[in-house]
Amino acid sequence: MKKTTQILLKLPEYVLVLAVLFYWASAGILINPIAIGLMALLVFQIIYKNQILGLIIPSLLIIICLYMLLALISEFNEFPTFNADAKKLLFVGLLFFISTMTVSVIMVYNYSKTEKLN
Repeated sequence: MKKTTQILLKLPEYVLVLAVLFYWASAGILINPIAIGLMALLVFQIIYKNQILGLIIPSLLIIICLYMLLALISEFNEFPTFNADAKKLLFVGLLFFISTMTVSVIMVYNYSKTEKLN
């Protein structure tokens, strides 16, 4: 059980890297400065485990995800009927943003500990 908890607490940074890669691929732009910057921040965080940056990154992600959830709801309301495209938009959007927020909350929990991290 202890090993599972340790793995779960180390997982958020890697899941966020996958989310950035998903964003980068879906944007369709080879040189994407936002994705490159996010990737650099996350790689820096994985290597150095900076506690301040470990709290700032997920906090910003939570705020951005909340904003994007509102945008998702707004876009969903533009559909006249609940068709396959609306289902796809809702399913993929909710899955992406809620999972990103969940991982961010785990990351905040992980870095909000008062003891020094390894």
